[in-house]
Amino acid sequence: MSTDAVFDFIETESQQQEFQSCIEELKGQRGAQMPALQEAQRIYGYLPIEIMKRLSKELELPLEELYSTATFYAQFTFVPKGEYTISVCMGTACYVKGAGDILDSFTTELKINSGETTVDRKFTLESYRCIGACGLAPVLTVNEEVYGRLSKKKADKVLVTYQNKK
Repeated sequence: MSTDAVFDFIETESQQQEFQSCIEELKGQRGAQMPALQEAQRIYGYLPIEIMKRLSKELELPLEELYSTATFYAQFTFVPKGEYTISVCMGTACYVKGAGDILDSFTTELKINSGETTVDRKFTLESYRCIGACGLAPVLTVNEEVYGRLSKKKADKVLVTYQNKK
């Protein structure tokens, strides 16, 4: 069901200036790789290939090394996040109470798999092992908003609410 969407890289002038300033501060510093990747993701919201190539050139680090580091740590993503990040808890309590059905429903409705973003960049769908709200199982979050004690029908209503937001 994956869309295999390719997102165009869009960079504002302020992002470019902030990123260049960051690079200038880190140039020649030992161990600059992690802070550079963290700053790039903070500025752009993800690590586009254009930025990875720029980092490689400016910091004189092989692109493969940067990519290896970025894929090792879960904090980094190569896919832009949507306006709304929907996280479905798949911990034991949530799973046995129907979280799998909720995730399947969202996957079908949004036409993306967990870890992907819709082409219009409105939604990112994620699944987590446990978000620590077992007493509210099954649980999902939309950005920072928590929704608990869900049925598939209630979860679908939550999704429709965000689909209808402009």
